[in-house]
Amino acid sequence: MQSFASVPNIVSDAAPDSAIEAIIPRMGSSPRRVQEAERTPGLRAAHLRIHAINVFVRDQDVSLRFYVEQLGFSLLGDVRFENGERWVAVAPPDGSAVLSLVAPTPESKEYALIGHCAHVVFVTDDFVGKYGEWIKRGVRFQYAPRLKRLKYARQAAGDSSNGSTADHEASLWGGAMTHFRDPDGNSFALVAYDEETRAVEAQRQAAAARVEAERRAAQELEIAKQVQTRLFPQNLPALATLDYSGICIQARQVGGDYYDFLDLGRERLGLVLGDISGKGIAAALLMANLQANLRSQCAIAADEPQRFLGMVNRLFCENSTEAAYATLIFAEYDQPRRRLRYANCGHLSGLLLRRDGVLERLDSTCTVLGMFQEWDCCTQELPLASGDTLALYTDGVTESFNARGEEFGEERLTESLRRHREAPAQALIASIIKDVVKFSPREQHDDRTLIVAKCR
Repeated sequence: MQSFASVPNIVSDAAPDSAIEAIIPRMGSSPRRVQEAERTPGLRAAHLRIHAINVFVRDQDVSLRFYVEQLGFSLLGDVRFENGERWVAVAPPDGSAVLSLVAPTPESKEYALIGHCAHVVFVTDDFVGKYGEWIKRGVRFQYAPRLKRLKYARQAAGDSSNGSTADHEASLWGGAMTHFRDPDGNSFALVAYDEETRAVEAQRQAAAARVEAERRAAQELEIAKQVQTRLFPQNLPALATLDYSGICIQARQVGGDYYDFLDLGRERLGLVLGDISGKGIAAALLMANLQANLRSQCAIAADEPQRFLGMVNRLFCENSTEAAYATLIFAEYDQPRRRLRYANCGHLSGLLLRRDGVLERLDSTCTVLGMFQEWDCCTQELPLASGDTLALYTDGVTESFNARGEEFGEERLTESLRRHREAPAQALIASIIKDVVKFSPREQHDDRTLIVAKCR
């Protein structure tokens, strides 16, 4: 049910705005205003709504029982202020209007308005049902409903009289109409307005469809998030000489960053970190595709890393659009030989902080995955010693901005790595992420993914 009002001279300061705003939620701008704002650059759609319609009563408790128990309204607020004044607000079931029940003092001008026409019209899409319900609840109607079909019946019978005023009003509204009074004699109208009923129903159905679509989208995103979370490594193969960990903090519910730890057998471990082009659902699907390609081909990764990555590139090309690509670092740690063999496919340089403080960079060795069918790959090898720390990361870490527009950058990442290098891998990652968030506390705009491996 929806209410419409034309109420001159009955708006008063029934309650402070701050208190009322805390109770009554904001209503949206009208579609027409929004459309004007969209058509006119720079035009802001100013917020405007009916705050409340004041209804003057003698006893707020008696009136409140009538609106809640007999009309089925909801109580929005019942507040008593320091000056002793009381503010009571009710709303019809759909919450489209707010009635403020005000008890003026006998000496005030507003007191004389009690028992008059409230100039408030309630429209319903089920006039017969609502009328019958209120009759059973003891609502006092001033006359039986005037229905439009009565006028047609009178004309069919040859009655050329104009009928009563109520008949005329019902005809104007296009449906049925009657008036009822509250315990103080304030008069309200209940109508069934054909055109308005259709508009109300259309708005209701559109709103319900939007809510359902948003619910489904949110549910599907939550399912996608849970599925993608399972794509990240769930178990870490144990190695006696390597302490390692990884993390991916997504900017959205799903994203395109990817890290993995592949058990290559014979005490060898594959560390993988990638960044898919784009964001959101599309990037998440490509990320899943890349993960499947890597895991399905990893049996040959230790012995033939170039062939392994070449097959991953070919599969990624075949299963993605021409514009899709991924940057990737694949690093194989060989525990018996204490060596790291890596391929950097167009990704940011990995950082290897030696135990003596010297920093080495794992620069690009080939181009990105997924852009070219003809693709060559080469690898590099590095020895590792106890105390060396490797860090692989995506641009969501280094390109986090502060309020001045400065990037966190590789230099700050290196400083953070040096400062916390004595911590275990998982704690080291947490400390670096904490430094990033402290530097860039505003909303995160890109996935932040980080792998740390410490040779011990």
